[in-house]
Amino acid sequence: MTVVLMLGSAPMALQAAAWKRAAFDSLLAINNAHAVRPDWDYHIYPWDYPEERRPVAQAGQRTILQEDFVPAQNAYGGFVYAGGTMAFTAAYWALHALRPQVIAAFGCDMHYGSGQTHFYGKGSADPLRDDITLQSLEAKSARLMVLAAMQGCAMVNLSAGPSRQVFPRVTLAHLRAARPPAYDAEIAGRALRREAELGYFVASGRYWEEAARFDPAALRELDALWLAAAQEPLAAIA
Repeated sequence: MTVVLMLGSAPMALQAAAWKRAAFDSLLAINNAHAVRPDWDYHIYPWDYPEERRPVAQAGQRTILQEDFVPAQNAYGGFVYAGGTMAFTAAYWALHALRPQVIAAFGCDMHYGSGQTHFYGKGSADPLRDDITLQSLEAKSARLMVLAAMQGCAMVNLSAGPSRQVFPRVTLAHLRAARPPAYDAEIAGRALRREAELGYFVASGRYWEEAARFDPAALRELDALWLAAAQEPLAAIA
């Protein structure tokens, strides 16, 4: 079993510094999270990430850039449907490149209080920006969870605090026991067909350059489908 720890920059991310490496096989650090665990395997960041914050990759480490993550996210429908923020982008890259059985998010809750927002102090709340692809963070996380489950991968959340992600919660001790959740395959199929019909695919990943052709209402309808698909069907419960 391959377990990927996907580490973000929420204040609680610092807790991960003390975790034993045996709990996970690969560590994917998003943006500034590389500072929490210098033993990261993969460091992913967008083109505009400040150069002075970019660590030098050591032996066995790899930097993941747009040349890597844009094709990976495109393999799962593209940024418009997946959500244009790095936590989602990182997860889709891991699904595509690493093919793990578990992706465990920590410090990626997209929940921002009035005080300290990141482990390093106050930072920008990128997932909350006015963006047509981020109308429902819950729905985008539901889509990710369902597509991961289709691939045999469990998307889980190690955080115990408030979260906009809908992934099941697990503890570090039970991480390797995580399994993909049940989902409604019929509704998921409808959502995928609707995505294909809409055709909101931008191969370059620069979806904001074509935002005028995307219907916000149509994307909200898609969000509702993915949220419904993430609910375990009644037949599976009986």
